[in-house]
Amino acid sequence: MMFEAVEPLLAEHADLERRLAEPATHGDPALARRLGRRYAELGAVVGAWDQLRRLTEDLEAATELADEDAGFAEEAAATAVRRDEAAARLRRLLLPRDPADAKDVILEIKSGEGGEESALFAGDLLRMYTRYAEQRGWRTEVLEAADSDLGGFKSVTLGVTGGSGTEEDPAPYAVLKFEGGVHRVQRVPVTESQGRVHTSAAGVLVLPEAEPVDVEVDPGDLRIDVFRSSGPGGQSVNTTDSAVRITHLPTGITVSCQNEKSQLQNREQALRILRSRLLAEARDRADAEAGEARRSQVRTVDRSERIRTYNYPENRISDHRTGYKAHNLDRVLDGDLAPVLDSCREADVAARLEALAE
Repeated sequence: MMFEAVEPLLAEHADLERRLAEPATHGDPALARRLGRRYAELGAVVGAWDQLRRLTEDLEAATELADEDAGFAEEAAATAVRRDEAAARLRRLLLPRDPADAKDVILEIKSGEGGEESALFAGDLLRMYTRYAEQRGWRTEVLEAADSDLGGFKSVTLGVTGGSGTEEDPAPYAVLKFEGGVHRVQRVPVTESQGRVHTSAAGVLVLPEAEPVDVEVDPGDLRIDVFRSSGPGGQSVNTTDSAVRITHLPTGITVSCQNEKSQLQNREQALRILRSRLLAEARDRADAEAGEARRSQVRTVDRSERIRTYNYPENRISDHRTGYKAHNLDRVLDGDLAPVLDSCREADVAARLEALAE
């Protein structure tokens, strides 16, 4: 029975409670944060289990009373419904979780087909994700950006942090991981003089943010180049060698950062992105070895690989994986993204429950 998995989780929850009460744990902020998130995640399981046990006992009592007095039959039926709902919730919580669900996010948006129009759309997606994060109380930070001539972005990297990691207050990766893929837009570009609707695309890559403990980076494997920043940025940005390019020699992964005025700050931002890309590569490799296909994320920004369409003339948003469709595109672009993301999460849970049943 699936609920047999609860007992070891209860023991882990008790052990985490003990460790979090020890002062030594809080001497390492990264460790304390990681343990705290796992404790909160398991707290949801403990709460759901306690609720299920109480409702099971209530149902047994109500059933006995109903056998003696038919007047209690309605109460027994209502309790049975609540018990079934509690069992379904616990079953969802016990589904195998992606270990990265408790992590923050590095979100990269890249313009693709469509030139300047695609770059402007990349800027619209950045605003959408930033507004959505604000609504959830998450913190956002632009880590790196390459502007386009008309004010869009050829590429932009956003850090998103927050959430306790529980079902009610998930961490960013658990929610935003479904955004990875190609996003297609249909609208009249600002550069279109004939008023014709064009189609262009931007790609989104969602990486769980890696902590130093997740990925060990050998300084000897890095080539670090510094150079003068280009583009807008003010006096101190453009007149000093503050930009940093880090190349991870074993994999060839290269990350550049020039947003900050300080070379040290740019170096830290680049390492932050590099660690997340290395973690994503390790996850891809592990999944491939296990014979499991990871959820599709953008590799090339090709309109034919779209996961979602944003149709401006019809004010319509359509998710091609879940079938979700709504005519409130203006609100979605202003951050009202929850219903779209909920449809993705619900489809994911349904698919995993079906796989478990099989």
